[in-house]
Amino acid sequence: MELANSERQKAGCAPLKVNEKLTQAAQAHSQDMAEHRNMSHTGSDGSSPGDRIEKAGYTWRTYGENVAYGYRTPESVMEGWMTSPGHKRNILNCAFKEIGVGLAQPGNYWTQDFGTAR
Repeated sequence: MELANSERQKAGCAPLKVNEKLTQAAQAHSQDMAEHRNMSHTGSDGSSPGDRIEKAGYTWRTYGENVAYGYRTPESVMEGWMTSPGHKRNILNCAFKEIGVGLAQPGNYWTQDFGTAR
């Protein structure tokens, strides 16, 4: 979260706050990707990011998700996301107020779930 907030501060966005439900959704998705060795925004059960966030109990007004595979450190995955236009757009979306992050093994499967609650 600190790395994302550092980038957001440079762009003039308010810092994100960690949300337990978004963290739960992100961790569960990272674990699902690791278990199935498949990096995707679609879960093995066909779920979308919005489905997973709702299942974790988060009532969203808006949400976004970043996923990645293989990066060994938080710094390296953040660098990868910041060089990808879509991922960077999520990180720097000032409409997002909260974040949850997941990491699962084997393979370093990362998920960032962003949201703003209703």
